This record gives sequence, C-alpha cells and structure tokens, in this order.
Amino acid sequence: MSILNDMGASQAERQIFTVAELNREARLAVEASLGVVWVEGEISNLARPASGHLYWTLKDENAQLRCAMFRQRNRNLEFEPRNGQQILARGRVSIYEARGEFQLVADYAEPAGEGALRQRFEALKRKLAAEGLFDEDRKKPLPTLPARIGVVTSPSGAAIRDILTVLARRFPATSVLIYPTAVQGDPAAAEIASTLALANRRRECDLLILARGGGSLEDLWSFNDEIVARALANLDIPVIVGVGHEVDFTIADFVADRRAPTPSGAAELAVPDRNQWIGALATVEQRLSTSAARHVKQGLGHWETLAHRLYRAHPGVQLQQLGQRLDDLDARLQRQLSATVRDCGAELAALSAALRGAAPRAQLGRLTERCQWAGRSLKGAMADLLGGYQNRIAGAARALDSVSPLATLERGYAIATRLEDGRLLTDTREVAVGTGVRVRLHRGGFDATVSSVETPSKRKNRT
Repeated sequence: MSILNDMGASQAERQIFTVAELNREARLAVEASLGVVWVEGEISNLARPASGHLYWTLKDENAQLRCAMFRQRNRNLEFEPRNGQQILARGRVSIYEARGEFQLVADYAEPAGEGALRQRFEALKRKLAAEGLFDEDRKKPLPTLPARIGVVTSPSGAAIRDILTVLARRFPATSVLIYPTAVQGDPAAAEIASTLALANRRRECDLLILARGGGSLEDLWSFNDEIVARALANLDIPVIVGVGHEVDFTIADFVADRRAPTPSGAAELAVPDRNQWIGALATVEQRLSTSAARHVKQGLGHWETLAHRLYRAHPGVQLQQLGQRLDDLDARLQRQLSATVRDCGAELAALSAALRGAAPRAQLGRLTERCQWAGRSLKGAMADLLGGYQNRIAGAARALDSVSPLATLERGYAIATRLEDGRLLTDTREVAVGTGVRVRLHRGGFDATVSSVETPSKRKNRT
C-alpha cells in the first residue's frame, strides 16, 4: 500500500519531456552556455551534398565532434578542405535535434597553424611598409633585354625547370646563371639572403629571379622572413620574385622590384617574346629597306641633277651658248640699225618739209598779209568804237545839261553862298543882317551884304 502511494505521488510530481522537447532544451542550454568557440582537429568523413553545405567529423586522438558549415559560409573559405587535413574551425556549439547529436556549426575555418603565421605575416608587413621597403619609388626598372639572368632557387625543384623552359621558348639567346639555395625549412631564409648578397657582390647578371613552386603557408614561410626582405631591399640588381601560385603572396613579393604570380610568370616578365622581337625586327628591316631605296632614288636624282648642272657649266657648252647668243645679238643689232636708219630718214624728210615751210620769206609774206588784214580790222573797229563813244557822250551831255545848275541860272535864277565859309544858302535863317554873301548868276557874279532878312511865314495846321 505504501509503495503504491509513493509511486502515485512521484508520478504526479514528474516533468515529462518528449524527445524533441528534451533535445530542444538541451540545444538552447548548450548554445547559451558555450557561445562561439575555436576547435582544432583533423577532418574525416567529409561530405558535400547537392545543397552546397559541408559536413565533416573533427577528431583528435581521444574524441570526435560532428561539424556543419552551411553554403553561405563555406563560399568564403580560402582553402579546399580534404580528409586528413588538420584545421582550426570557429563556430557555435549546438545540438542537431533530429538525431540528438552534439555538433559544431562552423562559420570560419583555416588550415591549422596558419592563424599564428598570418598574424606574424601581417605584423612584419606593416613594419616593413612603415619603413618604406614597399614604396614604388625605390623599385628599379627591369632591363628590356638582359644579357644574363641569375636564378636564385633550388636546383632540383620544379620551379627551375619551368623557368628554363619559358626562357628557352621566349628568348633562347639570354644566358642563365643558377644560384642554388634551399627554399624550404628553417635554414632556408638565411641561405636565401646569403645567396642574394653573393649575387649582388659578384655582379654577373643584369637581372635576378627569386623563385619557388607552390606549397602551404608553412612551406613558403622562408619568403616571409625579415632577413630575406632586407636582403632584397639591399640589392643593386633588379629582381623579380615568383613564389608559389597566383593566390600566394609573400613579404618578398612586396619588396621585389616586380612580383610574378608563378616562377613561369617571372620568366615571362624577365625576357621579351622573341616572336614579337622578330616581328619588330622584320618591320624595322622593311622600314630600313624602304628608307634605303628611297635614299638611293633621291641620291640618283641628285646625281642626275649635278650631272646636268656640270654639263651646263662645261666651258665648251658655255662657249657654244655664248657664240649663239653673240650671233643673236648681232642679228638684233643689224635689225635695229636698219630700223634706226629708216626712222632717221623719215624724220629728216619731215624736218626738211617743216624747214621749208618755216623759211623767212614765206613767213614775211604771211605776216604782211596778217598785218594788212589786222590794219583793216583795227580801222573798222576804231571807227565803230569812236562812233559809239560819240553817241554816248552826246546823250550824256544832253542829260547833264538837263540837270545842270547853269541851265537853271540861264532861266534867271542865282546861287548864294556865305563869303566866310562858302556855304550854300537855302534858308534865310542861315544869314543875318551884315552877313557877306556871294551871288552867282548865269554869267558872272557879285558880292553883297545883307541889309535885311525876310523870315518865311509858318504854314497853318490843317484841321
């Protein structure tokens, strides 16, 4: 009885979950407590379904962890994940509720060990950039056609074979000097720097190529060493760095005068394409040939001109020309003399006729006739002129007589003037008793003294 009661009471107090509810509660608890974590391990059971998501198991010697990376995240991966690869993954710890599996939902991953190396890489890059080792103005131009190229690389690697193949194909006339050095491992950086310094001292080459084939970040780390960067910066010879693949960048790439994406690319940059040069030389040859032909043609024309000028300047030719010109001048002189003689004869005849017409006897006869005619004309003109003047004088005399004071005196009138000043008297108010007066008559005159004065009477005013 007590057992039943205990069982009944316990059943009433229980909180019963479904599997789904429990898994959901566990997921929420895990996600809330752990958050974002970093996990390092080895990839196994890598799966790539059609959805584009990635699923794998991350394991170490003692345990394993299911991982998932969804498509929108794995698009940003900078490497290709593969089974057996050691990686460092970042994500949120969760539980896949459908199967109750503990898992890591990753949002970023990188090969293990590269994170610290990349931090060192970025730190050194910032340091050298601040010192100016990456500045473009300190980088040297590459020679257009180097006579000898020095290659600093491993003599047994694939890089040297690729470089030699490209150089032989593009410009086989350029000689190559190999400076063997290690390109991987702990002592590689010091050996590369020493080899670069040796090549710089010996000055055997016009251009250097520092090269290595592809590999992981650890494999290429020798080219991220500060000692290599400073050795490159101290070179007096232009240098091309071609390390790894096109996506690989090292500190040496930034310090070098020119960076190539691969060793083969470095060889491409080092020498010109012989086919282009052959084409350019053919073009130059054609231009030289055309120019030479043009100059020859111009020279022939100039020679012909000089020959013609020399022929014209020859003394015999000059004498012939002068003799012909002398004959021409003689003929012109004869024609001119004949014309001058004819002209002078005609002018002489005209002058003779004019002289005969201008003889004194003939002139005297003509002048006598002109004098006689002029005398007759003068007499007639004088008679006409005198008659006209006589008529005008007679008319003027008649007109003068009609207004002459003498005619008035002839009719019994007289003219009286004062003796003292000869003033003509017209008014009795101009004289007084005792005034001396001269009186002129038609014939003669006399002096008199005024004994009385008769004042003229005033006219009466009209009403």
